[in-house]
Amino acid sequence: MIALVTGASSGIGRDIARSLAKHGINVIITARRRDRLIELKNELMNEYGVKVMCIAADLSKEAHAFKLYDAVKKYNIDILINNAGFGVFGKFAETDLERELQMLDVNVKAFHILFKLFLRDFKKRGCGYILNTASIAGFMPGPYFSSYYASKAYIVRMTQAVAEELRKERSGVNISMLCPGPVATEFSETARVKFRSKPSNSEKLAEHAVREMFAGKLFITDSWLTSSLRVLAKIFPDCFAAAMAGCFQSKRERF
Repeated sequence: MIALVTGASSGIGRDIARSLAKHGINVIITARRRDRLIELKNELMNEYGVKVMCIAADLSKEAHAFKLYDAVKKYNIDILINNAGFGVFGKFAETDLERELQMLDVNVKAFHILFKLFLRDFKKRGCGYILNTASIAGFMPGPYFSSYYASKAYIVRMTQAVAEELRKERSGVNISMLCPGPVATEFSETARVKFRSKPSNSEKLAEHAVREMFAGKLFITDSWLTSSLRVLAKIFPDCFAAAMAGCFQSKRERF
């Protein structure tokens, strides 16, 4: 088997690539930072003896998403880990617009492009796995992280809708979405925010996500508490969820 992992230079993407390699799966890893990719490639090849390919790509640029697909489609990818993404923290009226637009290009546009193109290929073959990295943030409004929460809601709803289409078609393609709470990665540094609540361990989350993906689970999270938040977000009105999320966000410490 061979997997494509986006956002593989750090955090969840890097650790999912490690987990896949541990299971003997060859990987194509992609991110902006080529040096990080080469470092990970050497680690995976030496540690697990798998084949690894690096492709540097900036998925905030639409053309790079299409070029990435064109570069790897000949390998008949079996698994897509659609993971690339980042956040922008702050009051919506005050955050940098250009940075937010770049975030939406990665979190929404690149996600959408790769999801659709690989899904088409997988459906033709009647098999394949897609794991979209969302967040528990995708189930509620998020004051002070509004655009990030909204982008993750797009991933959640798109994944749920496509999963239902595949279910009705009795397709052999498996769709999953990873929806954790805060995770110990470089995300907080990129978003310029510190979490006061203890984040999940990225390596353990990645291994759990890979196991659950192969088990065909649609909704994958990091703890019972995060799963409970999803349920509460459904029970309480959106205005209440927004107020609660706003209280949580406001307790984060900015750099």
